[in-house]
Amino acid sequence: FFYFMKPLEAHKFIPSLLLVSYSLLVLDTHALNMTVSQKTIKEICRKPPRHWVGDGFHVFPVFADKAFTSELSPFLMFDYASPKQFPPSKTGKHLGVGQHPHRGFETVTIAFQGEVEHKDSNGNSGVIGPGDCQWMTAGRGIVHEEYHSEEFTKKGGTFEFCQLWVNLPKVHKMKKSRYQAILNENIPKVALRTMDGAGNEGVCLDEQIALEDGYARIIAGEFQGKKGPAQTFSPVNLWDVVLLNKDKMFELDVPDGHNSLVFVRRGAVEVQGKALGLADVAIMNRDGGKLTVKATEKNTSLLIMSGEPIDEPIAARGPFVMNTQKQLNDAMQDFRRGLNGFER
Repeated sequence: FFYFMKPLEAHKFIPSLLLVSYSLLVLDTHALNMTVSQKTIKEICRKPPRHWVGDGFHVFPVFADKAFTSELSPFLMFDYASPKQFPPSKTGKHLGVGQHPHRGFETVTIAFQGEVEHKDSNGNSGVIGPGDCQWMTAGRGIVHEEYHSEEFTKKGGTFEFCQLWVNLPKVHKMKKSRYQAILNENIPKVALRTMDGAGNEGVCLDEQIALEDGYARIIAGEFQGKKGPAQTFSPVNLWDVVLLNKDKMFELDVPDGHNSLVFVRRGAVEVQGKALGLADVAIMNRDGGKLTVKATEKNTSLLIMSGEPIDEPIAARGPFVMNTQKQLNDAMQDFRRGLNGFER
């Protein structure tokens, strides 16, 4: 082709050709980066058998044999009590779990239906109802109890809740305990971004219309510029996600390098094309910064968790999570003697 061109014309044409070639290379590289940025599924843990915690919480131990492993760090354990009907109490006895200690981590409790009442050795007490969350930092030590609230005990009704245990870095394990009551009205709600069938991101200028497709409540961390109210000791995201319509694809930005989990609380969903049902959880690989989900049932609800891994030994025994066996023994001795956070 260049053989038939005059030297000056060829001189003018070559830079243009190089520019086009460079542009195509950039586009190819961008497409490659888009592919690489998608988080992939490492493993799907299917719904485990349920068991009772105390006499008030009939739960799926969602993490099963993955609990208390570095594979899910900073998350330790996750219990989900699916909707269950409780009759009004004839005796007034509160169902739940009596006084018990914790050290070295945080408990995060979300009420979806019914009410949970909390009391602890620091004098904190309160009731959380539908949509509310309590974020308790055990730190160096706390003794608390959790029951169905007095009102719920009297009236009965449908009860649904979950509790997530989040590890603390060793530098914070002996911090003073802390209690955060996070009400539904203080949790920001953000519309999800829809994707078309070709995987292109949709744009909706009407926030209300977007909310009618799906939304996320940001309990902790950040999502699309909105920050959740929970204060954490390491980077953690906790999003309560609702997909109102089936067969719409949504893309969520999740931090690269985080351990990320997708739990199905209600309905059914496809995560990166893999089907999940009630109480299933998808464990994602750490690499990648985007997560694609699509509801296969209307009004599907997910909990999406992601956190920066804590690269430290995990020593767990009952209600204590430390870094060494000696620290666990110290915790048990302190609890028996009522010392170092366990004063009662």
